[in-house]
Amino acid sequence: MHPHLFPTITLSLMIVTITLIHFPTSLLADNERYLTCEAPFNCGNLVNLSYPFWASNRPNYCGHPSFQLDCSSNVPQININTMNYGVLEINNSLQTLKVARTDYLDTMCPAALVNTTIDNNLFSYITSDDTNLTLYYNCRSPLAAFPNLAFYQFNCSINNTNFINYYTQSTQTFLAISGIIGACNYWVNVPVLQSAVPTAITYDTVIAAIDSGFMLGWNASDSQCDTCLKAGGLCGSDPTTSTFACHCTNGTFASGCSTVSTRSSSKLNVGLREIVIGIVAAVLAIIVVCIIICCLRREQLSKALIFWRAARKNDENVKAFILNYGSFAPKNYSYSEIKKMTNSFINKLGQGGYSSVYKGKLPNGKLMAVKVLSESKGNGEDFINEVASISRTSHVNIVTLLGFSCEKNKRALIYEFMPNGSLDKFIYHRDSSATNCRLEWKTLYKIAVDIAQGLEYLHRGCSTRILHFDIKPQNILLDEDFNPKISDFVLAKLCQRKDSIVSMLGMRGTAGYIAPEVFSRNFGEVSHKSDVYSYGMLVLEMVGGRKNFDNGVSNSSKKYFPDWIYKDLELGMGGRTYGVMTVEEKETTKKMILVSLWCIQTNPSDRPSMNKVVEMLEGTLHSLQIPPKPFLCSPKGSPIDSSTTS
Repeated sequence: MHPHLFPTITLSLMIVTITLIHFPTSLLADNERYLTCEAPFNCGNLVNLSYPFWASNRPNYCGHPSFQLDCSSNVPQININTMNYGVLEINNSLQTLKVARTDYLDTMCPAALVNTTIDNNLFSYITSDDTNLTLYYNCRSPLAAFPNLAFYQFNCSINNTNFINYYTQSTQTFLAISGIIGACNYWVNVPVLQSAVPTAITYDTVIAAIDSGFMLGWNASDSQCDTCLKAGGLCGSDPTTSTFACHCTNGTFASGCSTVSTRSSSKLNVGLREIVIGIVAAVLAIIVVCIIICCLRREQLSKALIFWRAARKNDENVKAFILNYGSFAPKNYSYSEIKKMTNSFINKLGQGGYSSVYKGKLPNGKLMAVKVLSESKGNGEDFINEVASISRTSHVNIVTLLGFSCEKNKRALIYEFMPNGSLDKFIYHRDSSATNCRLEWKTLYKIAVDIAQGLEYLHRGCSTRILHFDIKPQNILLDEDFNPKISDFVLAKLCQRKDSIVSMLGMRGTAGYIAPEVFSRNFGEVSHKSDVYSYGMLVLEMVGGRKNFDNGVSNSSKKYFPDWIYKDLELGMGGRTYGVMTVEEKETTKKMILVSLWCIQTNPSDRPSMNKVVEMLEGTLHSLQIPPKPFLCSPKGSPIDSSTTS
């Protein structure tokens, strides 16, 4: 940068600073709560709702604490005095709502016999519209003497008991003859509309009357709300104290707005504010452009242009991917939807080199794990690579991709939630005496077989062969039944099924699991056998109960991990040395050791394919030969090109 440009830059920065300092802060931002609550919201089949109602898609400060709606179904629900009601209609102008008991929906045999009660401080029956139907249960019924009562009979089976005769009539008629037929053990009053009471009482007409609901009026700080509305505010509540609050354009207050204004004047002020903001923003933009033109060299401008083109190309790549996969592409969520489903990323599950994983919940209530990429290499090919790879899979031992999000530099992947986390926390116990994390040998063996079947599917079961290149315990996730699923396809490569050899620049994987040919082509060509090597190292760790590459171990333990296992095999110790093992467990352990040692042979051609690995694991121990002893040393260094999350 030339020295004579400094005075110009300094002056420009001073102008920008002074402008920002003196620009009224009230013009820069509206009261966020006012703007949020100003828009009506929809819930189920009800539209344009407002105070006092709120739901999961509307903040609680926009409504009254006791007026929360459940919008998960077409008919919204509200809970009053611990009882759920379906909300059929809402009339804000009359402050009424029509509700119906959900436990009597299409039935007169609920799970529990409970009378209808409401909160009299907040709700009231509209006596001009409502009446009660009384349902009598478990009555003594001498039908032979009173055959006309059979007309009112209906049957219920509760708690797996035999069918018992129940009766229903209008209250007056039934009480008139109740002394004759005997008392009933239970009766329930269910409100209905007077206009819906059937003239001819049958089971179907009574059900229809109950399902049509009844009317309630509400009182949600009406006097305070009227004062707030007259002052140009919006009614709501204070989420910290659950008391009434008035949201105004210039802040939130306990009652009315600090400055009396009408809604029209508020909108006029908002429009004027937007004009002023636009003018100031334009002036600031011109100043910033001038500074950039004066300060940046031609090559810097060129780099900025290249970066912009790369970002644009990246977005085009994502759009092309979605277009190419059509209806088979995973669901594309907006970043705001991701943020909402993770509750603003509050529950962090793990951290990797290039990503973080958070727990969340889909709109349908299903738990999910969201991997947010912190950076993206090249034109975002690692992100597209993972989405494209896993979108081609459908296997019980491959983690399911539920969706993704890609907005400029914000990228996220949505996976099914695996409650038991990753495999590594169940096989390393050097620093822990806890036994509840140790898996039985039968479970470890099943996990090894299932992972092998998953890799066999990637290599042979897809229309396009997928090479994972990052098989390790941190990338093996366990569901609630400890069934394993292969995850993290950031480093994967796709190739045609007929292709065995792949071209690759540089290394990819994690130290301790990388096949020799991946970090040096002198050992052979890179192929699906590279995944076989990583799988072998993984199984060795499962058997040995320690990491195959760990800078934290003592000097005596830093020797090559397969040597330690091989010597253990020669001595007949059978893997881990803690605990008492049965004969069957010893045979299973030895089988896993033999198969894994075959998988880590230095020459790729000496390693079995994954379908052969499955065959060896499921076969007998006597059919396995002892492989040659590995002669390589473990590669030194930290993980390479890995974006693993646990």
